[in-house]
Amino acid sequence: MKESQFIQILQSNPDFMELLAIVDNLKLKDSWICAGTIRNLMWNYLSGRNSLDKNTDIDVIFYDKSIPYEKNFLIQEKLKASYPHYEWEVKNQVYMHSHNLNTSPYLNSRDAVSKFPEKCTAIACRINSQDMEIELFAPYGVSDIVDFIIAPTPHFASNEERMLIFKERMQKKTWTTEWPKLRYLF
Repeated sequence: MKESQFIQILQSNPDFMELLAIVDNLKLKDSWICAGTIRNLMWNYLSGRNSLDKNTDIDVIFYDKSIPYEKNFLIQEKLKASYPHYEWEVKNQVYMHSHNLNTSPYLNSRDAVSKFPEKCTAIACRINSQDMEIELFAPYGVSDIVDFIIAPTPHFASNEERMLIFKERMQKKTWTTEWPKLRYLF
């Protein structure tokens, strides 16, 4: 599947488009919906099910050095109060490098996404304010999502300690229960 087809599927989902508009209206710098929100939506779509799972976290990232770490919680709580039918998770990527062993501070949201644990999770979308179309950032393409493959990103694969974290993460996830087509490649 080409990225343009992937985007068309996302654009055809009114709930996802509403989420993108909500995040755009926050006016946070370098903000995106990312990770499991998009991955799970596509796995559901490709499995012939309702494409937006209401139990999936809505992963919102942004990058703004002027916003202190503690304000993530306030932004998240505001979203939960305004849109309680979604499970919001908001993270300023300025601070998130500390969650990955031996990782330098991220330069921006794209840099952060490229260092997520799995290639199928390293994906982000936002509304392009010029033409109101979806802007997709998929540093490793969309084939792992489309082909139901779980593999580490180069950032995780290049470090033994991070790979241990990756493998522990995979043991905790119940993704194969939800999507039996999934294959692990590591």
